[in-house]
Amino acid sequence: MDDKPCHGKMTGHLTFPLVAVSLLSSFGSSMLYGYNLAVVNSPAAHIKAFYNATWSQRYGQGLTTSALTLMYSLTVSVFALGGLAGSFPVGMLVSRYGRNGTLIRSSFFVFLAGGLMGFSRYMESPEMVIIGRFITGVHSGISLSVVPMYLGEIAPKNLRGFLGFVPSIFICLGVFSAQVLGLPELLGEDPYWPLFLSVVVIPALLQLLLLHWFPDSPRYLLIEKDNVYGATEALRWFLGKYDVADVIEEMREEQRSLASVKTVSVWYLLTDRSVRWQVLSIAVINMGMQLSGIDAIWFYTNVIFENAGIPDPEIPYTTVGTGAIEVVAGLIGCFTIEKLGRRPLMIVGFFFMGICCSGITMSLVMQANVSWMRYVSVACVIGIIAGFCMGPAGVPFLMTAELFKQSHRPAAYIVGGSLNWLSNFTIGFVFPFLQMSAGAFSYLVFCGICLLVALYVYFIIPETKNKTFMEISHIFASRHSFSGLPDSVKMVKFNGYGALGNSSLEFSSS
Repeated sequence: MDDKPCHGKMTGHLTFPLVAVSLLSSFGSSMLYGYNLAVVNSPAAHIKAFYNATWSQRYGQGLTTSALTLMYSLTVSVFALGGLAGSFPVGMLVSRYGRNGTLIRSSFFVFLAGGLMGFSRYMESPEMVIIGRFITGVHSGISLSVVPMYLGEIAPKNLRGFLGFVPSIFICLGVFSAQVLGLPELLGEDPYWPLFLSVVVIPALLQLLLLHWFPDSPRYLLIEKDNVYGATEALRWFLGKYDVADVIEEMREEQRSLASVKTVSVWYLLTDRSVRWQVLSIAVINMGMQLSGIDAIWFYTNVIFENAGIPDPEIPYTTVGTGAIEVVAGLIGCFTIEKLGRRPLMIVGFFFMGICCSGITMSLVMQANVSWMRYVSVACVIGIIAGFCMGPAGVPFLMTAELFKQSHRPAAYIVGGSLNWLSNFTIGFVFPFLQMSAGAFSYLVFCGICLLVALYVYFIIPETKNKTFMEISHIFASRHSFSGLPDSVKMVKFNGYGALGNSSLEFSSS
């Protein structure tokens, strides 16, 4: 099956409703995920001081260094535990309230969390910070799955990659916003850190007020609710044309194929042999995304730069510079994904990140004898961020939507999201202790993971660009039993591109 665009069904151009929904849902949900990843970086010393002072006031003595590290690591990583908890009910929520309705309702978690964190200092309660971080994680756990699902279902297939990458750009913008607001001239000083943590309520409020004006996913309305009129009106709204009969017929075809299959449970998904390669693939890319080391960079940027020998006054501004590069790299990925495809961005991104992780280890080991190696460390951190934002940041969420049919998609997002958040928690909690024990060599762990994921994508995952959900399912249906690699893995060239161009994997029976 070639990668040439099919101009018949479900192709289209960018319309105002498509752009507006993509920007609004990403701004009110995905950006908050990026913001909460980085917001604890710059005020770390102030939050630790608050914890220590409160503990001393309560119990008459301050926290030990190890206890303070443990408590702060919990503050950082509990966000991921909340995300893990939020990912579990996604299937039930999107089936009951729809994609749009779930995003609107999840905004109330942000208001609750913002109130807890904003008043934590006034109430002299570190627990309010930790609980607030957990609740923001619950919101991100829901939205991180629902936003790409929503955008993937409303987008024409020739724009699915472009729109599916928009949330990753807003994740980068969220990280960048936290880095900018964390500067000493803005909210980076001690009196302002509760406000700094609670700023998240503003994007959530805008989403709550505006998103309900847009229709839900046409695929959800037709295939799950059998609402032909609602699906037709939603398609006309999103695609900007009156005649949508061909798109309705394509969705009807999928609906007929699922006539005897309702929305499946996670257990059914994990035991369904017909989708075992898809399940394994989303497990690898979602875990690889978080275990690549990017969370260690985002959570502990200042500590990493401090260990690299960057002078303390320069660290906040160096961090903001890396954030700007994240946004640029995300934009490059967004505007090239439909040209290059998903596989090249994933393979090159993970491979480049692996090389940069090994570069950090080399520079940290050598910087005692070679002073300019500190700049190599900074360059490698920038390389990890750029490599991540150009591919691995957005493609796993997009591919989770693309690799499964409507009946399996919610359960797939639960599996992918759960593994994603569990890996996120592991890095956030373990990395400080890993760094204390292994030092510079801790980054070699991330190097190995990145290279292994790149190899998996190269050999196993086919290109999904310009293919319908049914076509992608048929590609995976041709796989052999789960006893190893397929008997025949053949790389096919198209239009002069090789394995890293417009290519796809064909799996032939022998």
